[in-house]
Amino acid sequence: MKKKAIINNTAVCQIRMRAISDSMSILSGKWKFHILGTLIEGSKLGFMDLLREVDGIGSKMLSKELQDLEMNRLVSRTVMNTKPITVEYSITEYGKTLSPVIDALANWGISYRDSVYEK
Repeated sequence: MKKKAIINNTAVCQIRMRAISDSMSILSGKWKFHILGTLIEGSKLGFMDLLREVDGIGSKMLSKELQDLEMNRLVSRTVMNTKPITVEYSITEYGKTLSPVIDALANWGISYRDSVYEK
């Protein structure tokens, strides 16, 4: 006879799982953490600067990811009054709150790589 899995259906658990789902939806994808991490370190960067800094990303994907991040208020876009028109991207104050999350992921990744390559 199989035992049924116990699933925690408390209100606190449901709120927590919904919050995790929301976070993963906003931050999912291969490039968002790269872009956010670059902007946290580099303050204001132009589109081409970001394209050079985020190794391997294409211009269409960078444009799409920046739009998503801007829509979610993690990145701000400023159009400069220059000829030709230039655009600068920067991390918002709310986007900066992801800094400890990015640091924790980086530290976990370093630890993981160390444990894998030791063997």
